[in-house]
Amino acid sequence: MARAQRRAGLHILLRQFTSPLILVLIAAAIVSRYLGEPVEATVIMAIVLVNAALGFLQEYRAERALRALQRFVTHMATVRRGGTQVEVPAQELVPGDVVCLEIGDVVPADVRLTVVDDLSSDESILTGESVPVAKRTEATSAAATLPYELTNVAFMGTSIASGYGEGVVITTGERTLFGRTAATTEQRPRETEFQRSIRRFSDLLLVVILVMTAFVFVANALLGKGVFDSLLFAIALAVGITPEVLPVIVTIALSNGALRMARDKVVTRRLMSVEDLGNIDTLCCDKTGTLTTGTVSLHDYLDVDGARDPDLVRASLLCASGAARSGGATGTSALDRAVRQSDAAHPLLPTLERWHVVDRNEFDFERRRMSALVRDGDGAVLLVKGSPEAVLAVSTGARRGGRQVPLTPDLKAELQQRITGYEDQAYRVIALAQKAMARDETSRADETELILQGFLLFLDPPKPEAAASLQLLAKLGVDIKVISGDSPVVTRRICSDVGLSIAHDRVVTGTDLAALGPDGLSEVVRGHNVFARVTPEQKYRLVERLGAAGHVVGFLGDGVNDVPALKAADVGICVDSGADIAKDAADIILLRKSLRVLAHGIIAGRKTFANITKYVLNTVSANFGNMTTVAVSSLFLAFIPLLPSQILLNNLVSDLPLVTISTDNVDADSLQRPRHWDLGLIARFMVGFGLLSVVFDLTLIGGLLYVIRADAALFRTAWFVESACSEILVTFAIRTRGAFFRSAPSRTLLLASLVTGVAAFVLPFTSLGRIYFAFTPLPASLLLFVGGILAAYFLAAEIAKRRYYRLPERARRRSAVSSSASHR
Repeated sequence: MARAQRRAGLHILLRQFTSPLILVLIAAAIVSRYLGEPVEATVIMAIVLVNAALGFLQEYRAERALRALQRFVTHMATVRRGGTQVEVPAQELVPGDVVCLEIGDVVPADVRLTVVDDLSSDESILTGESVPVAKRTEATSAAATLPYELTNVAFMGTSIASGYGEGVVITTGERTLFGRTAATTEQRPRETEFQRSIRRFSDLLLVVILVMTAFVFVANALLGKGVFDSLLFAIALAVGITPEVLPVIVTIALSNGALRMARDKVVTRRLMSVEDLGNIDTLCCDKTGTLTTGTVSLHDYLDVDGARDPDLVRASLLCASGAARSGGATGTSALDRAVRQSDAAHPLLPTLERWHVVDRNEFDFERRRMSALVRDGDGAVLLVKGSPEAVLAVSTGARRGGRQVPLTPDLKAELQQRITGYEDQAYRVIALAQKAMARDETSRADETELILQGFLLFLDPPKPEAAASLQLLAKLGVDIKVISGDSPVVTRRICSDVGLSIAHDRVVTGTDLAALGPDGLSEVVRGHNVFARVTPEQKYRLVERLGAAGHVVGFLGDGVNDVPALKAADVGICVDSGADIAKDAADIILLRKSLRVLAHGIIAGRKTFANITKYVLNTVSANFGNMTTVAVSSLFLAFIPLLPSQILLNNLVSDLPLVTISTDNVDADSLQRPRHWDLGLIARFMVGFGLLSVVFDLTLIGGLLYVIRADAALFRTAWFVESACSEILVTFAIRTRGAFFRSAPSRTLLLASLVTGVAAFVLPFTSLGRIYFAFTPLPASLLLFVGGILAAYFLAAEIAKRRYYRLPERARRRSAVSSSASHR
């Protein structure tokens, strides 16, 4: 790990010098040195190094912060130690540990399997093959080396698709097949919408820079100002308009946003996900653990006649996942753990020793049930439990009044009505059935002609804060869509209890969705907000259709069945207690499953986006205005309006306060709805506010040339001070949509701006400014003139911004009205 961190630090440092413009500046400094301009070369290199140091320090800090955040996300492994099952962090595994694997687990090491029960693993991460691979315990050929040949090995990084298994750890970490593959293959994460917007913006800006730089160089060279001086001037001017610290600003803003989110129990696995989370307009989630407490308890255990029957609890304990059956904390079913921890189970636990589980069929999401073949002295019995619909579908009889009776249509209707009554009271219902077996092995095909025994009733009450959290998300402009695997009756009851209005008073079921094509599915998912009894594939289709309709979709899930939807969403969100495979598929990890926590994360994401936007609008408009003014004035001035070193210093000084922009306060109206990059609006802002600054720059130039009749040194000094301070000052106008005095900036931004602005005024009076930057002290009258220009420019920007911000709001309202009319 230490070597990896050193390589990362060196890589970040070298990356600061990979910009083509920085490389050109370095070359220009070398040429200046050999042409007898050592001061010019020193100043250029010093500014390049300062920029590089700033970039390195901030990116390295962000990298370390991200690594620290990753430690919040835990991957646990279930191992047998001292005769019992315990949970340990996956990184603490050593060769020889016996690991237990269940559906949804990500294999924590390369494991030689010793026990398998319908075990299969998804090895697509290694082989690209999407079909799960069935596993066995038999030895393979000594010549077998490829993953598909080693069927008795579960490989690190793969996920368990079905069944149960145990095995011995043979290799860990970098020595595993996955580790060796990762060392030779760089996995490039998908590009987010935010990254695409930044890239398109940079491409647009580069075209503008190249065109104007070429124009300035050719024009000044033809006007006889020296080819080399004109080239150096043009290159410096190009750097002056380039927001070269944009990556630094973005990294600082995202890392600070990630740290703020971490304090609110929201951990980001990728920095870019901070901004993506802020932009979601639709959140899809399950009700369990989101609208409810997620703490399931066994409330009752009733036979077919409605009387309590402890045998149902015993049968559930025997027909349980491996970890839950042995008392482990993990397992695929919270219901299994709820049964074992119930008061009804305590007197029964010692009696389980007389029963021996000889075989079992693990749960899967298609048949929605599981079974275990158990034997005692009297014979073998197949115990089956699962959703009431799934168990009733394969039952032909029922135990009633102490005897077996046929499951007639009337009896089935009666039981179905009773189940509906339980669900109306928000109970989760699990049915149990059984049948005698004459052999000591079983398969899923044996789950037929069962005798229904009764029902377990579980309760997961609504969260007290759920209603308030839903209201907060509504204020943030985020639509909620509940997508549950539970029954429509329970789902409706929970939604009613937390105050979530059900669109068109209809809970759409998985059966309804199965009959729809892509167009019909798109219409249903847009018009409805509550879905029940949906399959994992249907969850994926719902999320995919929302994305295709132009929504930025967040999906909150924590189970194996949520993985396809997590990957399909723009932002996949999981909880730290979720299945390992779900956490690996997610972009955001919640340390506490709460909509309020998620809402705070969305707010943090929107603050981050708003502050990045402030920097972009400020710097592109100011730099465009400065470059335009310099380019135009260089055509009629007898001297170069600013020396290259002065242009570079101006760029550095004006950007320094904006390094703190990520700490700035954000107006409440900027958080009320998702906002996205609009290159058209940015371009109009760049041109509009850039030309506004040109007006005041030319006013200053006119005063310097025709009133004060300044020489070259005084002209350059005055323009430097005005240009640097105007960009710093205008930040406080455009950082808010309202009047500047109604929105308080952060103290950090205010202090950094004040210190930098004062330094820009004072620098011409210092020996540093005179010797290295050719500045000259400004007389008091000229300082007053510059101050007046700055005040007038700030007032004009304050007035102009209101028109700029008003136009998109009007367009948005017209769009909303048009959309509403089209829906009607």
